[in-house]
Amino acid sequence: MRRITSLLIVFCIAISFTSCSTDSMDEIYEDSTVLVIPDAKPIEIEILELINQHRISIGLNALENLKVIKGQAFSHTDYMVNINEVNHDNFYSRKNYLVNNVNALKVSENVAYGFSSASSVVNAWLNSDGHKRNIEGDFTDFEISAELGENNKWYFTNIFVKK
Repeated sequence: MRRITSLLIVFCIAISFTSCSTDSMDEIYEDSTVLVIPDAKPIEIEILELINQHRISIGLNALENLKVIKGQAFSHTDYMVNINEVNHDNFYSRKNYLVNNVNALKVSENVAYGFSSASSVVNAWLNSDGHKRNIEGDFTDFEISAELGENNKWYFTNIFVKK
């Protein structure tokens, strides 16, 4: 009897999800991730400037800012703040979104936690081979999100895209 009741509940939930007014569940995901594009904070602007200064100093192109990337970076940073953990969870969702919405050919990201200034986080990334490869990579656009978590510790998500 429990099995029948459980199956009935699952069936009812499935029906209610398929009766949305949008054409697909992808539209719901896209709308909810693009809507939140906060204004740039001074620390974010400084990080982007430091990264571009580094790239130019070694003969690479400066990267352009792209608001859609900012929305994806913010979404992930907010997620990390909420769970109080730095990670790359759901990276492939962010990547697929950027591939589908800005025709990204390549996507990469750097994350960090606890640095108190733009120069300290950029220096840490430049002193890490994997993060440095992203900063010096073959990209055209980027954006960053920095959010304060508990104990006034910063969380960072820096996403790089090649279009």
